[in-house]
Amino acid sequence: MCGKCYCFLGVFGMVSAADFVGRDIISIKDFTREEIDYILKVAGEMEYLAKGGSDMLRGKIMAALFFEPSTRTRLSFETAMYKLGGAVIGFSEPEISSIRKGENLADTVRVVEKYADVIVLRHPAEGAARFAAEYAEVPVINAGSGAEEHPTQALLDLYTIIKEKGRIDGLTIALMGDLKYGRTVHSLAHALSLYNVKLILVSPESLRMRREVLEDIKKRIEISEHTDVESVLPEIDVLYVTRIQKERFPDIAEYAKVRGSYKIDLNILRKAKENLIILHPLPRVDEISVEVDSTPFAKYFQQVRNGLVVRMALLALILGAIKE
Repeated sequence: MCGKCYCFLGVFGMVSAADFVGRDIISIKDFTREEIDYILKVAGEMEYLAKGGSDMLRGKIMAALFFEPSTRTRLSFETAMYKLGGAVIGFSEPEISSIRKGENLADTVRVVEKYADVIVLRHPAEGAARFAAEYAEVPVINAGSGAEEHPTQALLDLYTIIKEKGRIDGLTIALMGDLKYGRTVHSLAHALSLYNVKLILVSPESLRMRREVLEDIKKRIEISEHTDVESVLPEIDVLYVTRIQKERFPDIAEYAKVRGSYKIDLNILRKAKENLIILHPLPRVDEISVEVDSTPFAKYFQQVRNGLVVRMALLALILGAIKE
């Protein structure tokens, strides 16, 4: 970067910063590999700004509308906006908003956009972010829509893999846990299918990857499905662990059947590659033992930090603060 003009030198293929101005971030499927790589490049440029801050987005306002509980996503978006000199409005408890009075999502969005330059939305209903984007005249960023997708999480996951492994192409990556209801793995699977990877899916039979996701990604990459992680662990470079999501199950009895299906501990990791990295979108319950936290395998808390720079990059690009 060069002083206060925040310029990036050079050209990144056929993609430029102008391609992102005013753009919605609804699904990872809306992006090409080149566009994703560009976002990750800009995220790398944000590393030093994450330490000292910037006035890049001074005068801009982000509205954070969280209809579901969130810690990392909400706080990282808010921190990202503050680090870039912008301001934040919104709510994390819809019961204190006009939603309690019966206001629908379309009206909420049309009201909030009058105060903000970008809307970050988390909602329990699938398709909510895309629905909101149809009504909003300002960009909408999907911060998680039901069990559907979580595109910014996928971007920070990719950034973490590149940062820790130096590449994505050529890796064997396993997604383990709740692959049916886990929105993070849906977005990540779509994103990984743009790279040259081998993808291993590990889950209980009842929580296998959604068929529509599987049918799409298997056209581009090699995929195998398993119920036992230990049998495939020796070949894995990246293990992405997810919790069994109690809140997504329509029947609590079905949740009880699969609860605690997997647990990564030091005993299991004896079979792993020395340079294996373990990722997790968090929060975790009991699927990764706390004894793993102090090992070189554990990179899930680094993911949290990486989420900040990735979201800084997205906000800067969407709001037109990056100039070639």
